[in-house]
Amino acid sequence: MSQTVEADVVVIGGGIAGLWLFRTLNTLGYRTLLLEQNALGGGQTIKSQGIVHGGTKYTLTGQLTNASQAIAGMPERWRNALAGKGGEVDPDLRSARILSEYHYLWSPGDIGSRLTSFFASKALRGRVDALTSEQFPAIFKHDGFRGKVYQLNEIVLDIATVTRALVSGLEDKTLKVDWSEQGNARLLTNANGEIDAVALADSNGQTTLLQAKRFVLAAGEGAEALLNTWGVSHPKMQVRPLQMVMVRHSHPEPVYAHCLGTTPLPRMTITSHPDADGKWVWYLGGGIAEDGVKQSAEELIATAKKELKALLPWVDLSQAEWDTLRVNRAEPKQSRLLRPDAAFCQPVANGIVTWPTKLALAPNLSDEVVRLLQEDNIRPATDNNCDMPEGFSRPDICPNFWQGHFAQGKTS
Repeated sequence: MSQTVEADVVVIGGGIAGLWLFRTLNTLGYRTLLLEQNALGGGQTIKSQGIVHGGTKYTLTGQLTNASQAIAGMPERWRNALAGKGGEVDPDLRSARILSEYHYLWSPGDIGSRLTSFFASKALRGRVDALTSEQFPAIFKHDGFRGKVYQLNEIVLDIATVTRALVSGLEDKTLKVDWSEQGNARLLTNANGEIDAVALADSNGQTTLLQAKRFVLAAGEGAEALLNTWGVSHPKMQVRPLQMVMVRHSHPEPVYAHCLGTTPLPRMTITSHPDADGKWVWYLGGGIAEDGVKQSAEELIATAKKELKALLPWVDLSQAEWDTLRVNRAEPKQSRLLRPDAAFCQPVANGIVTWPTKLALAPNLSDEVVRLLQEDNIRPATDNNCDMPEGFSRPDICPNFWQGHFAQGKTS
């Protein structure tokens, strides 16, 4: 026995890209369902640093790059959504938690002096502000600090709360699926290279066929296996790995900043995340995370301890807990594994294959998918109800990235 559910769009993948798109399509009146194998906001999304980049870190070569220009408008787009002023399309994210209204750029010693004139240039005016010592964040108001600090027009967000805001009220349109060989979900394709349906078996063994005018793959690293099942050879996926460092401690002052080094890539990018025990979890990305891929966890932690001691010597981390987290950034394949400049959306038969490239570009990806739907004259249905029968589980919200990584305390 089987039954069929008709949708306009089925979004496969509940990370930041899939969720923003899912919310937008439902707002526009499209009958849209979202399928997620693990937890909503999991994978790359929860393991991100929560920074809504404006592209400034891509200008450290001394010129505006394509990447910096593609992402430049995203912080304002996010700020409007976080203020509930996203207009008729963008989600209302007022319930999401902002960890810091601004991200910063700091230079140890003399490095920043060489960049002062560049950051004051007309091209970057309004995106970077040099701060006086009185304006410094608390972490840099110490006698031991001799560098410069710049304020960037970039927000830092608690990603679990963003996930919750994006799915709020639409939980009944989400489905937990298992694409494994023994799982409950199958991608059914035809000789024309199209997806006929997604077949889902419920807890009673009954099959439901999900049919749609368009199937959107927003599954991040999981897209590769789905593309193989679909029989699609292009686009191909690439993975760029990181090994992040996590530091859990009781120092009262958070850090949200890129540290300038001698290369275009920030020497270190730190964000700070409060846990349930009133401690901070500092999360270290940037150059240290890219270089750390080739190190063992113990070697990378030793490097991080040395770096933090040199950069922030007034911070006592002697009682801190340390761990590392490996992250794979999944993207469309580029020559020489370069990072794509913008969100990626490519039509394939009756599907659209997507990767957001950066958390900040989720709105850009959503815009592109909506544009592709409209170009193909796929309009919202008169009746946007798309109710699933009983017997299916809903995916949970992913816990914070440090969950289970430290021995002491609740760390939730």
